Amino acid sequence: MESHNKVTTAVITMVIGLVIGGGIGFAIADMNKSMNNESSNSSQMSKNDGDGITVGGAKMVKDKDIVDNAVNASNVSTLVDLVKKADLVETLKGEGPFTVFGPNNEAFAKLPAATVESLQMPENKATLAKILTYHVVAGTYTSADLRVMAQNGEMLTSVEGEMLMPVMKDNMLYIQDVSGGLSKIQTSDVISSNGVTHVVESVLMPKS
Repeated sequence: MESHNKVTTAVITMVIGLVIGGGIGFAIADMNKSMNNESSNSSQMSKNDGDGITVGGAKMVKDKDIVDNAVNASNVSTLVDLVKKADLVETLKGEGPFTVFGPNNEAFAKLPAATVESLQMPENKATLAKILTYHVVAGTYTSADLRVMAQNGEMLTSVEGEMLMPVMKDNMLYIQDVSGGLSKIQTSDVISSNGVTHVVESVLMPKS
């Protein structure tokens, strides 16, 4: 009888141990999962905070201004050249903050070659400046801000003076110009010391 009680006690003790151990195991697993999720979220934040984002083969750095970051990105070299021709370098190196919707090289390639050549002529400097400043908005608007604005149907006023509208289409973020043309944001939230740049895939056109 005593032997039977000892066996029963041993079995109960083992079961309790397994239950408690299993509970601890599940708790540890849940804790590890939570820590992994936090680590993943932290990693995602670091990718989106500006530093580490690569544009045109160059790392964008928050300590540099919009122009100094752009000159190192090979995919916006046409934009950089046009900004220089329009004498807007010092403006975009200013305190800001600015939000720039920067067309990539492919965006300008979509335009007739004669149009791009014409814009670079000295006599058309004012027109070039008008188009480029239409891509600039005073203030800092991240992609998260733009998505909220798109949902609410809100508009942005460009430095040029005309309106731009953030638009969501197929869960992708676009910027719409006054003529209804849509420019998809290719790379968002490139943070600089004086604002944020979003690389776009088409040139936005103000009214002529």
